[in-house]
Parts: sequence; C-alpha cells; structure tokens
Amino acid sequence: MPPPRPARRDAVLRLVVRTFSEVCLTAGTLIVLFVAYVLLWTGVKADRAMDGEMARMRDRWASAAAPAAAPPPAPPPASSAAPRPAPPQPAADEPGYPPGRAFAEMYIPRFGPDWNKPVLEGTGTDVLKKGLGHYAGTARPGATGNFSVAGHRRTYGDPFKDFPELRPGDAVILKDAAAWYTYTVRGEPLRTLPTEVGVVEPVPRRSPFTAPGRYLTLTTCDPEWGHSHRLVVWAELTQTRTAAQGRPEGLPS
Repeated sequence: MPPPRPARRDAVLRLVVRTFSEVCLTAGTLIVLFVAYVLLWTGVKADRAMDGEMARMRDRWASAAAPAAAPPPAPPPASSAAPRPAPPQPAADEPGYPPGRAFAEMYIPRFGPDWNKPVLEGTGTDVLKKGLGHYAGTARPGATGNFSVAGHRRTYGDPFKDFPELRPGDAVILKDAAAWYTYTVRGEPLRTLPTEVGVVEPVPRRSPFTAPGRYLTLTTCDPEWGHSHRLVVWAELTQTRTAAQGRPEGLPS
C-alpha cells in the first residue's frame, strides 16, 4: 500500500533541505579555504620569494665587489694587434636591468623598522609576486628622471598595505650595489585612474614638480581589495651616500 501523499512530500522536502545544506556547507568551506589562501598562503609564498630575491641580489653584489678589491693584474706584453674596444655602458638614466631580476632594496621607515623589500625590473604579475616592480623605461635610483615603482597593496605579502599612511617629509630609501639614495615624500597620496600613465613621466603629471629633477613615484591599487583606481605618491632625492659610507642616519640597522 503506497504511503500517503503528505508523507511523500515531507520526505522529498527533507531531501531537498539536506542537499541544500550540504551544498552550502561545501561552498562555505571552499570560501574559507580561498580566503585563507589569499590572506595567508600568498603572503607566505611572497615572503619566501622576497627573501630569496634579496639573498641572490646581495650575493651578486658581493661577487661583483670581490674582484674590484683584488690587486690589478700585470699588464699583458705589448702586441701589434689593435686593442679591442670596451663594451658600451648604459647611460645613467637608462635602466638596463635584466627583466624580473632584483637590483635594489627599498626601506620605508613609516611602514616599520623591519620593512624592506626587493625592487625587481618590470611590473608583470609574476614579478609583483616576488617584490616591488620597477616601471621599465623609468630612471635608475638616484638618476635624473623619475624612478617609478609599483607594489601590491593586498595579497602577496601586502607590501604597500600602509600606503595611505605616507605623509610629506617621510623618507623612502633605496640601496643598490653602489649607493644609498634617500628620497623625501612631497605631498599626500593621490587617487588616480589606471589610465593616467603620466604620473610616471620624467616630470610626473599632477605631482608637485614642474621642472626636471631626481624624482621617485610609488603606485599601488585602490581600494584596498580592488583595482579600479591607483594611489600615487611622489618624492624627490635629498641625499646620496656611497655604500662604503653606510646606512643613512635614522635608518635602523
């Protein structure tokens, strides 16, 4: 004898409710795992990648400095052959860095005494997972022009998480194999559209600067978890010290 229709409807309803609950539970678990991946695991991977880039860069600096400290070799015997010309060197304002390779490190005391990140050539997605990215074609650190750098605000180590905290007078310090460069922030962070590429021109548009000089531009995404806009801050070079002179005053060791 078949069960009454109300009982059959109740069984179907319970099945639907149970299935829906299981789907919601599974979806919620996946969302939690994804958030954990975005907030935690990408940061762990980025920190490891940045540490690796810094270590390799410092090893290259040490290797390049070691031969310079050795006594020069004896001159070769005289030869009638014409000397080979030296390879051309890039001009001071031309980047000339291998794509994706770290060439400098950045310190921003406003972000904390332990904040320092590698700066790599290029601003591609893979590059920004390993540190800050130098806009190809912009100036070298300390050179005339506009040394321009991009970084994630959130995910992949959150390097520019505290970007809105930058204030006029804050120091942004760069170090490469040869020297330390201290830039001083001029003006508050400015919100722009991603299409406003003039902010990284040699004399950056909408900046406090109106004539050629030695400038720095930092950019990151805005809002904090979006990318519809950009935050931009500008600075100008105020001090240069050779690597032998050591860290600038006020920078923790």
